[in-house]
Amino acid sequence: MEYLYTTMDLFQWILILFAAFIIGLAKAGLKGIEMMNVTIMAIVFGSKASTGLVLPLLCFADIMAVSYYKRHVQWPQFWKLIPWMIVGILMGVYVGKDLNEALFRKLMALIIITTVVIMIVMEFKKTPVIPGNQLFVITTGLAAGFTTMLGNLAGAFANIYFLAMRMSKNDFIGTAAWLFLVVNLFKFPFQVIYWKNITLSTLHTDLLLLPALIAGFLTGLKIVANIKEEGYRKVVIVLTFLGAIFIFFK
Repeated sequence: MEYLYTTMDLFQWILILFAAFIIGLAKAGLKGIEMMNVTIMAIVFGSKASTGLVLPLLCFADIMAVSYYKRHVQWPQFWKLIPWMIVGILMGVYVGKDLNEALFRKLMALIIITTVVIMIVMEFKKTPVIPGNQLFVITTGLAAGFTTMLGNLAGAFANIYFLAMRMSKNDFIGTAAWLFLVVNLFKFPFQVIYWKNITLSTLHTDLLLLPALIAGFLTGLKIVANIKEEGYRKVVIVLTFLGAIFIFFK
């Protein structure tokens, strides 16, 4: 069997090692930056194929995040979102299997840019309002589930939901950690059995990327610890905006 990494050149290796580092940063709490990882991996492997390589890395990083932030989780918000995200994933499994890759990339960019615009509008409202209606929860959950199956992009929708809920920094990160651990483990068998884009070759490449991911996570913990509570929301919005620009001009 030919391993995936044997076909890559040095520049591609640098790109995917950097992408793995970014995954670690994001799971440590630098939310929004993970979209850069999505784009980098898509550049090297293609949009849909890259999701199979990235998913095991996300699962590993989720376990680290849950272990570190396990005391910080708002379970009511978790249980509100998770059923609708699962429905969105099942929709994505069906739609995404044979989706045109060029259309797929444009869809990702459009989704993220729309998300950023909504977050900016919400942030600069004179009177912050915490959405309480079920329609907001359902829409966000479905969108997050659908986009996580298509391109590991649910983070953008989770960000907008948790920002709207005005959650504290650690509750934001901890709740997201549990949410994505469950969601990513749920996606795993679909990508192995139905999409067939997780193989022994991709898993072997993932093993080689783990040191970069762990380094990113440890670095991210130090950075997040130095971000003040009131500034964390702005950091998330800025990073999400930069990630959207990165995807749009890919």
